[in-house]
Amino acid sequence: MAKTSAGLLMYRTINGVLEVLLVHPGGPFWSRRHAGAWFVPKGELNDDEQPLAAARREFQEETGVEAAGPFMPLGEVRHKSGKKVIAWAVEGTWDTSTLRSNTFSLEWPPKSGTFQEFPEVDNAAFLEVSEAKLRIHEAESAFIDRLVNGIAGSDDTVDM
Repeated sequence: MAKTSAGLLMYRTINGVLEVLLVHPGGPFWSRRHAGAWFVPKGELNDDEQPLAAARREFQEETGVEAAGPFMPLGEVRHKSGKKVIAWAVEGTWDTSTLRSNTFSLEWPPKSGTFQEFPEVDNAAFLEVSEAKLRIHEAESAFIDRLVNGIAGSDDTVDM
């Protein structure tokens, strides 16, 4: 069965320009990939966990920042792998140089018997929409479009 993840797309407006927060995954697989390799901060739901609660937990684990609502639903997308991602937008800002991500252990180099710790997220940045669309994983670019359209004409938010 395909896995389900939930995440938050933080946004801010600076001098009338909309920017969204994207993260770059840590570890050796992603180290040299940039175009199409940035994501909405997200992670898998735990058993019986509500998607918005998982999105908030994962955002904090991957960035070190607690996001406060209101939250605007952005719906869901599917990666080619079949993984389902559900996201919400939240207005906010923070100094990305203070990024504090959780870590994971990986045998590296492969079959070496040596395990190394890597940050789950090695970079975070607020990007103007046009730049974010170039960097974000193809499946998740719909979240940026939905955010832009939602800001233009929606008041469908959830407080938490």
